[in-house]
Amino acid sequence: MSGHSARSTTHGTVCIPPFGLPGSLDIPAGAKGIILFAHGSGSSRLSPRNNYVGKALRDAGLGTLLFDLLTEEEEAVRAHVFDIELLAGRLSTAAEWLVAEPVAAGLSLGLFGASTGAAAALVAAARADIYGAIVSRGGRPDLAGEALSLVTAPTLLIVGGNDRDVLALNREALAQLRCTKELAIVPGATHLFEEPGALDQVIELARDWFLLHLPQAGKRA
Repeated sequence: MSGHSARSTTHGTVCIPPFGLPGSLDIPAGAKGIILFAHGSGSSRLSPRNNYVGKALRDAGLGTLLFDLLTEEEEAVRAHVFDIELLAGRLSTAAEWLVAEPVAAGLSLGLFGASTGAAAALVAAARADIYGAIVSRGGRPDLAGEALSLVTAPTLLIVGGNDRDVLALNREALAQLRCTKELAIVPGATHLFEEPGALDQVIELARDWFLLHLPQAGKRA
């Protein structure tokens, strides 16, 4: 992995201990923060959608860490894919590893979760006040349960207007959040935001949310 400080460009493959979870860490020079991606069920660090979003966030001056929350053996057990407690624990482990890395020194952390990964992100944020902002894309925040009321990081829930069942669940979750919060609806979009221009709208919303709140978190720290 190249890069000698948080102020120089870092790009490379990482192996997150203690489980050896593979990931890709990219931090542009002068980064304003680092976004950890928590993908949803049946996805991975290679998700085309998350990588598309990740590149756009890096273009906006944000670092990204895309990684697998489960080992290959664990992914073979379908129950693990929906084990929010397990996924949240892995996300917390990755965050703890990242903040201890010299390349991440002084940079605020953000969380970008999709589907079940959004619930894992919210549970992780409820347990540790180290995150500056959270964005959920087509997420299932309802699966975070009682943790919702404990989240302090500013949280943006992005849902497709035609993803009606998930939209209803997000409205209910929004009411339980006590932090700075917002629900953004992308008109005409379904769950995976595959419609023309839909994912670009997600990117704009997520980018603006992170750029607004991460620098503030850095000042508070």
